Amino acid sequence: MSTAAIAEPAAGPVAERADLTAWLGVAAGAIGSLMATLDISIVNASLPTIQGEIGASASEGTWVATAYLVAEIVIIPLTGWLERVFGLKRFLLVAAVLFTAFSIMCGTAGTLSTMIIGRIGQGFTGGAMIPTAMTIIATRLPPSQQPIGTAMFGSTVILGPVLGPLVGGWLTENFSWHYAFFINVPVCAALVLLLLVGLPDEDMELDELVSADWLGILGMAMGLGGLTVVLEEGHREQWFESAMIWQLTVVTLIGFVFIAIGQFTARKPVIKLALLRNRTFAAVFVLALILGAVLYGTSYVIPQFLAAIANYNALQAGKVVFLSGVPALMMMPLIPLLLRFVDLRLAVGIGFATMALTCWIDASLTAQSSGSSFTESQLLRGFGQVMGMMFLNQAAISSVRIDEAGDASGLFNAARNLGGSIGLAVLATVQDSRLDFHHWMLNSAVQANAPAVQAYIGQQAARYGGGPEGLATAYRMFDQSVIRDAMVMAFNDEFLLLTVGILAVIPLVLLLKPLPKGQINMAMH
Repeated sequence: MSTAAIAEPAAGPVAERADLTAWLGVAAGAIGSLMATLDISIVNASLPTIQGEIGASASEGTWVATAYLVAEIVIIPLTGWLERVFGLKRFLLVAAVLFTAFSIMCGTAGTLSTMIIGRIGQGFTGGAMIPTAMTIIATRLPPSQQPIGTAMFGSTVILGPVLGPLVGGWLTENFSWHYAFFINVPVCAALVLLLLVGLPDEDMELDELVSADWLGILGMAMGLGGLTVVLEEGHREQWFESAMIWQLTVVTLIGFVFIAIGQFTARKPVIKLALLRNRTFAAVFVLALILGAVLYGTSYVIPQFLAAIANYNALQAGKVVFLSGVPALMMMPLIPLLLRFVDLRLAVGIGFATMALTCWIDASLTAQSSGSSFTESQLLRGFGQVMGMMFLNQAAISSVRIDEAGDASGLFNAARNLGGSIGLAVLATVQDSRLDFHHWMLNSAVQANAPAVQAYIGQQAARYGGGPEGLATAYRMFDQSVIRDAMVMAFNDEFLLLTVGILAVIPLVLLLKPLPKGQINMAMH
């Protein structure tokens, strides 16, 4: 991967300014990145409806979301090589056209298999547009204007996951779930036009196909793809009680062995894992995993709580999730200045400490909590995510040599998405196990013969008509109340776990390498 570290001098002549076509190219990169991250979660609100119309069970329907994420995680580390082989403009044009085609396939799908094929295609082509946005910024903007482009890119990566449930919920409630996919058609048409105007033509380097690390590429598909599916499906399949999980685990291990062999045998490995021997970059990698877990984990847990406890529909829950995107919009004008003059160690530390605080705030929910209970924490969480995301990207590049910056950027983006998969798997498992634990603890603490309990049951039985039927209804309602309280306690445990996880990695901030004031490093794949 070719790279560039671009530094703007503290003093000197005013740098040249990018022309309109350059900014159109940057806008194309930002739109492509937004669409790719948006489509990760846009179907979440529509899943129940989609499952019913394509004849899929609840467990099968989850593959509509999982298939996209698996494909995206596999393709992100490969984009640098693909850019080099086909040229950036040609590569992105093909990706945008195919993304549109796969979106239409999903929107017209009548069976689960067609939907899954379409979502895999969306993941491969959409995932290619995430890291390439940074390449466009680095190649099309002069150093003085690159912080603006970086701010645009960072905002789209943060806004996508939180905007998805809102857009998907609104389209489903007001039109149809099909439009959660068809909305990509006009956006991608505009994207193609911007790419044609905003990016220069480049020669292909097809000789790269001959000397490519094919063993590493195969290992990436098997290792990252298998690991993502294991994490996503493990909880539903009861982990290693399932033959499928065992088989996929073997596939994952073989894939990682292939990647390891490629590190030593390939002239240029498709992904440079040797970077993880650098303790500074290793710290960035771990911080990115936790950042992804918080970004995607909270976007999963909060709608779950609002649906189960506050009886919110998908659109109402989506509005609450979107609150964390508001700071990204408000801070975008300030991010270029912050990137220039704020020590990245301080910024990342503040960002992660803020995220820990928000999860700790949310760990005190009650059965009476509703969407308003998340207003303060969501706004603060958005601020923390902006600080963590933007400055960690800079830390990833500054922690390695200039010629390794592209590899570092690819690993950083992959770590963020992989952290999201790990976080979702852990949170789903914790939710069920802690629900069972709290349900048992509450039941054991309540003595059925206690006068207060008998008086309450008697009142409820009378309320439901008395007699055996009224008594049975009263006991059933009492147990539902206990389950509700146990569920709230389980959600609190999830937020507490996130709090502990964030606090555990904050000391790694001390290992980060600060940038000289005024310098912005960019990775070009």
